[in-house]
Amino acid sequence: MLYLWLKALHVIAVIAWMAALLYLPRLFVYHADAVVGSPTSETFKVMERRLLRYIMTPAMIVTWVIGLWLAYEAQFFKAGWLHGKLALVILMSGFHGALSKWTREFGQDRNTRSARFYRMMNEVPTLLMIIIVILVIVKPF
Repeated sequence: MLYLWLKALHVIAVIAWMAALLYLPRLFVYHADAVVGSPTSETFKVMERRLLRYIMTPAMIVTWVIGLWLAYEAQFFKAGWLHGKLALVILMSGFHGALSKWTREFGQDRNTRSARFYRMMNEVPTLLMIIIVILVIVKPF
């Protein structure tokens, strides 16, 4: 029964993490076009920092901790699909790190990237998520 509760918590954490990974770059799209020092820019800074600190990072930590425990408990570490999933989740975590860096840059008024760049980056978590879900559900190898 504990396994099922933790699995549910893992899915909840993944949903929260994904929502934040999709929303933060969208905030950057609008922030990149805001005038530095304007009230709008300052509001975006608060939104971005809070999203990262209070939702995105805790959700990522819960996702990793419970996910590894579930994989261990179910003895999935020999499964090829899990190796692929873990590689993609590592890439997703790297993207999370990039978002953290960009949040700091915006917070210090040092953004040098365009809104178009952030629009393209907004697609990265979607593509990773699609492949991860296929690996988990279909288990092709």
